[in-house]
Amino acid sequence: MCGLTGFWRPAGLAADAADTARAMASRIAHRGPDDDGVWTDDEAGIALAHRRLAIVDLSTAGHQPMASASGRWVLAYNGEVYNHLALRSRLQVEGAALDWRGHADTETLLACIAAWGVERTLTESVGMFAFALWDRAERALWLARDRLGEKPLYYGWQGDTFLFGSELKALRAHPAFAAEVDRGALTLLLRHNYVPAPYSIHRGIHKLPPGTLLRLSAGQRDAVPEAWWSLAEVAERAMAQAFAGNDDDAVTAVEQALGNAVRGQMMADVPLGALLSGGIDSTLITALAQAGSTRRVRTFTIGFEEKQYDEADHARAVAAHLGTDHTEMRLAGSDALALVPRLPDMYDEPFADSSQLPTHLVMQLARQHVTVALSGDAGDEFFGGYNRYVLAPAVWRSVGSLPAGLRAAAARMGARMPASWTRALPEVISRRSGLAQAGDKLQKLARVLSMDGIQNMDDLYVSLVSEWADPASLVVGGTLAPNLLDDRTAWPKLEDPVARMMALDGLTYLPDDILVKVDRAAMAVSLETRVPFLDREVMALAWSLPMHMKLRDGRGKWILRQLLDRHVPRALVERPKMGFGIPLDDWLRGPLRDWAEALLSEERLLRERYLHPKPIRAAWKRHLSGDASYGYRLWSVLMFQAWLEQQERDATC
Repeated sequence: MCGLTGFWRPAGLAADAADTARAMASRIAHRGPDDDGVWTDDEAGIALAHRRLAIVDLSTAGHQPMASASGRWVLAYNGEVYNHLALRSRLQVEGAALDWRGHADTETLLACIAAWGVERTLTESVGMFAFALWDRAERALWLARDRLGEKPLYYGWQGDTFLFGSELKALRAHPAFAAEVDRGALTLLLRHNYVPAPYSIHRGIHKLPPGTLLRLSAGQRDAVPEAWWSLAEVAERAMAQAFAGNDDDAVTAVEQALGNAVRGQMMADVPLGALLSGGIDSTLITALAQAGSTRRVRTFTIGFEEKQYDEADHARAVAAHLGTDHTEMRLAGSDALALVPRLPDMYDEPFADSSQLPTHLVMQLARQHVTVALSGDAGDEFFGGYNRYVLAPAVWRSVGSLPAGLRAAAARMGARMPASWTRALPEVISRRSGLAQAGDKLQKLARVLSMDGIQNMDDLYVSLVSEWADPASLVVGGTLAPNLLDDRTAWPKLEDPVARMMALDGLTYLPDDILVKVDRAAMAVSLETRVPFLDREVMALAWSLPMHMKLRDGRGKWILRQLLDRHVPRALVERPKMGFGIPLDDWLRGPLRDWAEALLSEERLLRERYLHPKPIRAAWKRHLSGDASYGYRLWSVLMFQAWLEQQERDATC
């Protein structure tokens, strides 16, 4: 895992182009502290720069930017191709004349591109990656991103210069960068707590969407990304050819596919471990890793003093059963609070998933001992783990047939229930529903059902994944930029509404929230994370499974639970789903109150002219009074305000 950046000025490079490229790369040195490199072609106008985190082939044979054997292709690459040795064997079988300089997967990619072309190389590669590739023969630049977008890549024209890089801070280091805040992207941030691809917070700067590539040649300013892989197509095809075996067959098939993915992703020339929360997904990944290893796997957990957010005891029990080499750190809330000022720089654009705080802390802990860590992310999206997959259809079956007016009136009563009441709901509700913090979740459902225009499950889903109901009304000059959730003609063609929810989460929430959170939190401490659930065979199998193998008896991830029974006693992991959260509502009323008040002051909002003060101040006052718990929607405003403050501070330095 590394960082890449560069620029293309077709009219030719200035004399200091190499220095500029090196300065851009220095901004993302945390992504690659082990080596750096710059390659330029002054006449063609191209500059590539790279920062390396050495994982496979630690020698200088892995140095980037790297040229192909023929010299035609030059590559700056971020990621890992787990099957690269198999690709080398295939090239040799096909008769390619190769004289390998080392065993880095970068060299493998270049050899495949030279033999097969860019698109076939992408489809044959199993891994996570983003790259910038220069074709010296045709003077064309290729940008590509992996299937689900584990690795980031930003790009865009600034004047006569095309900029690209792993993080926005690299682009900002170029003298041509002058992008303004994109108010449409800001509106989407307030809706979802993240800025979805293809947008970035800056106008004219885009995220390359997952599973796409972009080819740009001289005189071609309007090139658009083209898909080389599609999650929607995988889901549609797999569900049309459903898994034909029984329950036991399915459990065995998942064990084999996921086990293969875990073993394949344990490829490294540096120490490797696993992040272990004690939940179903991370426990399963750890169990399969330990089963496939001759040594004790290093595992890492953080715990919190606030018991309702603490899973350290569960993780410790799982680690003891599996026999891993376990490291645990128990933290006070002040440890997470101390990270808040660093978030704007770490995430580089406003990002408002508050679990970013504990996520970074566990990455810090792991990096003290290993350079690579396996993660249990993405099990929820593909195996039915989110509470909404169970709650939404159950609630809709109960109230969906009621007249809209009656349903809205009843829902408004629930939505107006004081936050203190919902927090005091008996624990038995959580146990029976399988949900942690059941009161807050039920209150959100009630609030959503009270909205106008909720006519079906699709409407319900869109509302559930939206924090502010009308975010455009909060942004000065704001409009909701075109996006997938509002274009239902582009939704995956799946008959089951829950399957549509899962697919949409895989297309939006997973790449733009979960994977962004993990990448930035890990790379800030130069830790590579790997996600076995994103293996292409695992994803295809998951989508072929009938829904009753995912959701059963009012609970999600049925098949993963059955598989875990083969490795860990159920009592060690059987508990309400918690997520990886923090007591955000309480912190905003307590230790973060002064910080938030300063960022949300009416005078400040009026001066900055991005956000309308009235609705934001009203929400803030309701939250402080305890009449409502608006922490998550306010967090998106606060993260934008903190990011804006950081940008203003950087501009004066």
